[in-house]
Amino acid sequence: MSSAPLPLNAAPIKFGTDGWRGVLGVDITVERLMPVAAAAAQELAHRAPSGLNSRTVVIGYDRRFLAPELAEAIAAAVYGCELEPLLTDSPVPTPACSWAVVERQALGALVITASHNPPEWLGLKIKGPFGGSVEGDFTAAVERRLAAGGITAPIQKEVPRFDGRGEHLAGLRAKLQLEPLVAGLRAMNLKLIVDPMHGSAAGCVSDLLGPDAAGWVEEIRSDRNPLFGGHPPEPLAPYLVELIAAVQASTAAGTPAVGLVFDGDGDRIAAVDEHGRFCSTQLLMPLLIDHLARARQLPGSVVKTVSGSDLMRLVAEAEGREVLELAVGFKYIATEMLTSEVLIGGEESGGVGFGMHLPERDALFAAMLILEALVEGGLPLGARIDALQQRHGGSSHYDRLDLRLADMDARRRLERLLAETTPEEVAGVPVQEVISTDGIKLRMGPSHWLMLRFSGTEPLLRLYCEGPDSERVHAVLSWAQRFAEAA
Repeated sequence: MSSAPLPLNAAPIKFGTDGWRGVLGVDITVERLMPVAAAAAQELAHRAPSGLNSRTVVIGYDRRFLAPELAEAIAAAVYGCELEPLLTDSPVPTPACSWAVVERQALGALVITASHNPPEWLGLKIKGPFGGSVEGDFTAAVERRLAAGGITAPIQKEVPRFDGRGEHLAGLRAKLQLEPLVAGLRAMNLKLIVDPMHGSAAGCVSDLLGPDAAGWVEEIRSDRNPLFGGHPPEPLAPYLVELIAAVQASTAAGTPAVGLVFDGDGDRIAAVDEHGRFCSTQLLMPLLIDHLARARQLPGSVVKTVSGSDLMRLVAEAEGREVLELAVGFKYIATEMLTSEVLIGGEESGGVGFGMHLPERDALFAAMLILEALVEGGLPLGARIDALQQRHGGSSHYDRLDLRLADMDARRRLERLLAETTPEEVAGVPVQEVISTDGIKLRMGPSHWLMLRFSGTEPLLRLYCEGPDSERVHAVLSWAQRFAEAA
């Protein structure tokens, strides 16, 4: 294994919160990807748990440009490490690779995907033998292997393939009661509109629900389009104009609808309620907590990231559940899921995992449980969420703003300012508590807070806010932007 040459304008190979990603043809080239895949495969073999005798590394890919070709290329790198690659026979949601690792007791998985990033991006995710994303010490070891150099020659030969998509869907069917779910949705006269955003979850919901769902399940943007309509395949309201319009049109015509949306590699989820309101996991997580803890009475604690809505905690504590609040990044939630009994774990950006399933985000499994919650409550999504909010102290509003700073020096100045003089008030309201689990979270009251968190690799400041109404949220985010730009 030798270090790959650094193309003009390419960033150094450095892993983020979930994998290594960059611009295809600049940061991500076959010459750079091959040694990274080899180093990752070697580290998976080196860290194999005692008693795991497998030599198999699962390889999957999404629908992005050149993803199938690069997946086949890294299979040769895995062969060069004297390991056995097993390649999916079609694009798959990333959770399908996690499922395959656990079911086949493989060493882990390498997935060619850039998840929700812009169309020109590609990357590599690494899954451990437990099915979830590897932690920071693992990726740091991969980076050390790359820095050390060495030679691992790829071996070109036929790569065995398997139906990763079909096996994942079969596993989900075995865990869910889909026939009564379909019957319940039909009885509610609730139409389902699915938007996979041209990603690898396309067609999966229809295949899961089967022919009985024909006629009331509609799917949009299910074709492969590596440009993703010209914007990132991320489940955010500005990118869901078509889905929101379709849901509103159905409801206006007399058939209430719910929209479900998945990101490019099918591990993040969001929804649109019957009125066209965008529902991120800030609203979906409380619904799922209520359904699993109250209605299904499943055991376990609730794990949320520090950027998650207070409503998650309120619903969980009302059901007598312990709540753990961790740094942003699903890998921290996965670690907790591996060491204790967890009912559900999730993050504000759309990733949700379940203790009864995988220590990993799986948006398809989450989607089925959301539909199950609607049937159990007998209400469409918006009415169900409104009732839940009223039962736990009234509604709150949330938004997020990503603020690009001038350069890394501007970022460092702002970091020093926040460390030395933490604001005592935000947009005219006194700060009651400062939380430093990840970045700085300034709490002004119940369901009223501002969080400032820097990107790990670039001059980007993420601003998160929850408040009593949308006007207050807008005022706080505007204040935070002015504060950051003045530093």
